[in-house]
Amino acid sequence: MSKDRILMCPPDYFTVDYVINPWMAGHEESLSLDRARQQWETLRDRIGEFAEVVTIEPQPELPDMVFTANAGVVYGDKAIASHFMPHERRPEEQFFKQWFRDNGFELLALDDNIGFEGAGDCLLDRRGPWLWTGHGFRTEIESHAEIRDFFDIEVVSIRLTDARFYHIDTCFCPLTDGFLMYHPPAFDYESRIAIESRIPPHKRIIVDTMDAGNFACNAVNIGDRVILNQASEPLKARLMLAGFRVHEVGLSEFLKAGGSAKCLTLRLTEPVRGA
Repeated sequence: MSKDRILMCPPDYFTVDYVINPWMAGHEESLSLDRARQQWETLRDRIGEFAEVVTIEPQPELPDMVFTANAGVVYGDKAIASHFMPHERRPEEQFFKQWFRDNGFELLALDDNIGFEGAGDCLLDRRGPWLWTGHGFRTEIESHAEIRDFFDIEVVSIRLTDARFYHIDTCFCPLTDGFLMYHPPAFDYESRIAIESRIPPHKRIIVDTMDAGNFACNAVNIGDRVILNQASEPLKARLMLAGFRVHEVGLSEFLKAGGSAKCLTLRLTEPVRGA
């Protein structure tokens, strides 16, 4: 079985010099690029034990390009590149689109008037034949029908209500064999019903406020491995009982920008269901 391929971007130009989410406020001058680089390399090396890591060239003046989860979303040999809501990130789009084209992906020409932020808000369930797709802050619900039609897959729309969790991957992590690690208070009532109607109780791993604030849900899952910034002992025990092995990689510098392990990665191997 071939290894998963995961896209990352070195943090050569990473900084916090604007505020586009609540986590960034107050951190404009506090980031250590040397520490960030060390943390990124540790994450890359850990992921590289279980998957093939490929990289995209970082670009000057684009500090958030390091968060490749927002490059777009991949399904089979198709990709949808992001159209960012914050204007500060829009210059990244041309580089990600070109990368997808150069690497053989068929790209959807998404309407530029529709906000869509890639795999930050678009996550395949790891068992069911559907795509969990967020809206509320950075991705607009108008994108959901286009995603469904282009990928020919069911889209389950879930709405975020807490600005600290501005993408679903900050508070929602589908895991191998249909498990789901998530923070329910980040979603509205109808979305929680949608989640609970599809994920049976024994497959739900509920993440509390403290773990959610440490970005435990923003995890990279490869097989039975879960790679994340930090998790409490009870959460680690729950994951281990479900059959997962947890790897903590400190990512403090990236938390200052509102991102963690999952935000720093984009899974490029998403086989079409039933193919």
